Amino acid sequence: MVYSLAATTLTVAAPLGCDSASAEGAERTVDGDRRSSDVLVTGTDAEMLVLEVTPANRVVVRLPRVEVGQGVTTAVAMLIAEELDARLADVDIPLADARNEGNQFTGGSSSVSSLYGPARKLAATARAKLVTAAARRWHVPARTLRTRGTRVFAPDGRSATFGSLTRSAARITRPTVPTDPKPASKHRVIGRPTTRIDARELITGKAKYTGDLTAAGAKPTVVARPPTIGGKVLSVDSAAARAMPGVHAVVQIDGGVAVVAETFHHAFQARDALRIKWAPGPLANLSDSGIRSRLRAAVPKLGDPPRGSAQTEAEFEFAFVSHAPMEVLTAVADVRAGRAEIWFSSQTPTSAREDIASRLGLPVSKVQVHVVRGGGSFGRRLNYDAAIEAALISKKARRPVKLMWSREDDIRHGRMRPASHHRIRASHARGRVVAFAHATASVSESFEERGLSPQGGVNPTQAGLRSAQGAAHSAVRAPSAAPLPSDSGLYNFGRLSGNSGSVDLAIPLGAWRSVDSGTVRTAEEIVVDEIARSLGKDPVAFRRTTLRSKTVRAVLDKVATAGKWGRTMPRGHAQGVAVHEEYDSCVACLAEIDAVDPKNPRVTKVVMAADVGTAVNPRGLEAQLMGTALDGISTVLRAGLHIDRGAVRESSFADFHYARQRHAPQHFEAHIMPSRRAPGGAGELGVPAASGAVANAYARATGTKPRRFPLNF
Repeated sequence: MVYSLAATTLTVAAPLGCDSASAEGAERTVDGDRRSSDVLVTGTDAEMLVLEVTPANRVVVRLPRVEVGQGVTTAVAMLIAEELDARLADVDIPLADARNEGNQFTGGSSSVSSLYGPARKLAATARAKLVTAAARRWHVPARTLRTRGTRVFAPDGRSATFGSLTRSAARITRPTVPTDPKPASKHRVIGRPTTRIDARELITGKAKYTGDLTAAGAKPTVVARPPTIGGKVLSVDSAAARAMPGVHAVVQIDGGVAVVAETFHHAFQARDALRIKWAPGPLANLSDSGIRSRLRAAVPKLGDPPRGSAQTEAEFEFAFVSHAPMEVLTAVADVRAGRAEIWFSSQTPTSAREDIASRLGLPVSKVQVHVVRGGGSFGRRLNYDAAIEAALISKKARRPVKLMWSREDDIRHGRMRPASHHRIRASHARGRVVAFAHATASVSESFEERGLSPQGGVNPTQAGLRSAQGAAHSAVRAPSAAPLPSDSGLYNFGRLSGNSGSVDLAIPLGAWRSVDSGTVRTAEEIVVDEIARSLGKDPVAFRRTTLRSKTVRAVLDKVATAGKWGRTMPRGHAQGVAVHEEYDSCVACLAEIDAVDPKNPRVTKVVMAADVGTAVNPRGLEAQLMGTALDGISTVLRAGLHIDRGAVRESSFADFHYARQRHAPQHFEAHIMPSRRAPGGAGELGVPAASGAVANAYARATGTKPRRFPLNF
C-alpha cells in the first residue's frame, strides 16, 4: 500500500514491514525534521519509505538502510528512476535517521530484495499523480501524456518538469492513470550496468563519513584499552595526561580510559601518557591451542553410518576473523541534560537508538540518531559499540565528542567471526552418496546474550538482531534429526544428519559476511571434492550429477565453460570449483591457483557466475562478487586472528594479513545469469563459493588435504 502525504510538494510513502492500521495518524515529523504546519501525514513516516518531488525538480527518497559501500543507494535510485521516468542524476538518496518503528535493518543480503516492490510502487504512484496534475493543467486526457527525463510531455509538444507540477500533484488523491509498476519487459534502467551515483564524490574525496563531520563542535576522542580482552581498570594516574597541551578531559568508562583533546594527535599522545594498572580479562590463561581443544571436544558425535558403506571423513578448523572495514569505527555524540544526538554509520539504527537511550537513562524520544555512510562493514556495523561509548563519554565529559577506535582497538577489542570446528562424514555405496553427516562447534555468543559483554556493561546485540543474523543461514533438517548446520541439501546425498555444539568464551563476536555459511559451506565443498576423488570422478561432473537445483547446475556450467575447466596446467598450478545457494540466489566459482611455493600461494584467476533473479545493477553485483572473491582468498589463505593468553595477537593490517592488491587475481570475470524473477540476495552470496573454490584449487595443486584455515595459521 502507498500513502499520500498532504503537503506543499508531492510526497508519497510506502510502508516497510508495518501494518496499515498503525499507519493512520496525526501530524508527524519526517525523519525528525518538522515540516511546515500544512503537512498532515496520513501514513506514519517512521515506518515509511518516503519519496518527495521538490520544486527544484529533485526526487528525494530518504533511505531506511545504510550505505556501506555495497551500492544500495544506487540500486534504489535506479528503481525510483525506472518507475518515475526520472533522470538518474535527478534522484537523491539521503540516509534516513533512526525511526521509531519499521525495518531499518541492513543485513542478510536483504536490502534490494526488500525494497524492490515498495520502491517501485512508490515511484509509480508518484508518476501517476504528476501525470494527472499535468492533464488537469493542460485540460487533456491523462492517458495521452508521456513521461521522460523528469518531465511530463503532451502530444502537442508542451512539457513541464516534475518540480513545477509537485504542488498540484500533492493534492491529488486518486490518479486517473494506473499506479502499477512497469513489467520487466519495459525496464530501461533496471538491469542496465550503471556507475554508482556517488562515484564522483568517492573518488574526489567529497563523500562525508563520520570522521569528516564537524557536528556540534565535537572534540577528538580516543580510549586507552586493556592489554587483554575484557580487562578492567584497577587504578589510573592521569595527572601527566591532563597537564599536556590540547587535552580537554580524561574520563573512565567500562572499556578503559577516554581522552578528549583538541586533535587526535593530542589525544593519542595523552592516552599514551596515562599510567593505568589493569586487571587481566577472563581469558588471560587461554590461548589458541586451548580454544581449539575445547571446540574439538564440543563437536557432537556423528551417528553410525549406513551398513556396507565406505566413508569419506574430514575435520576442519576455522580461526577467528576480524571484519576490519577500511573506515575504522567512529561516532560523534552530543549528550546534554535531557537529550542526546549521535552521528555514526549503523546497520541497526533503531536498536542502537533504543540501547543508547537505555544506557543514558533517557526516553527514546529524546535520542536522535543520524545515520552516516560507512566505509565498509561486512557485518561490523550491525553492532554499535563505538556509538554507546561515545554517548557515555560525552555524558561524563559534559561536551560533544568525536570518538575514533583505532585499527588496533577494533582488531584487539572489537567483534570477530567466531572460531569453529567441523566434523564431516560422507557415506557412499555403489558409486553414490547415501548419507551425509556434519557436526560443528563454535564459540558461542551466549555469554553476551546474558548481558556479559567482555568490555563490561550491557551488550548491544539484541534478540531481533540475533534472529536476523540466524535467518541468514537456513539449516537442513533430516527425519528425526537435530537441525543441521549445513546446506548439504544442495546435493542428492541421501540421509542428512548433524548437530552443533558450542563453547562459551568471553570474546566479542559479531556476524561476519555470510555468517555461518562462510565456514559451513566451505568445509562441505572441500568434502564434495574429496568424495568425487574417492569415487574416481571429476569434481564438476560429480556435482552436475548430484546437484538438486537446475539453477545451481546452470551457474556451475557457466563457470566451467567460461573458465575452461579441465585445461592442462603447469605443475603446482590447479583449478578448483565450488557452489552455494542462499538468499533465493545461487553462485558458482572457479579459481585457479599458483602453489608452486605452497607457503606463498597466489590465486591467479577467478570466474564467478550468479543467478540472483533480477539484477537491478549488474555492475554493482559484479563488484559485490569481486569483493567476496577477495574475502575467500583472504580467509582461506592468509587472514585470521590468534589468541595469546587472553589477548588478540594481531593489531593492524601489518599482521592481520588480509589480501592486498598483489594477492588479488590477475584475471576476474563475473557472469550474471538472465532472469525476470524478483531479486534475491547478493551481498554475502559469493563468500562460501569463493572460499571453497580457493581451498579446492590449493588441494589439487599441492596434493594435500587442507584442514586448518587460514592455511598460513
